[in-house]
Amino acid sequence: MSILINKNTRVMTQGITGKTGQFHTKTGKDYANGRNCYVAGVTPKKGGQSYEGIPIFNSVREAKDATGA
Repeated sequence: MSILINKNTRVMTQGITGKTGQFHTKTGKDYANGRNCYVAGVTPKKGGQSYEGIPIFNSVREAKDATGA
């Protein structure tokens, strides 16, 4: 099995405003030790907000277009 994640990987969390999405995003950010790999969150009807400095978009397409993730 190859590793598909490297220092240039950009991550978006779907469902970032939910309890599970917030838990996994915060845990992942803590594990990343200050690297800014989390570039977007996605939750329908919550676009324009942010969580832990991560912008939230209404759709994956919007997040991808805005961040390149």
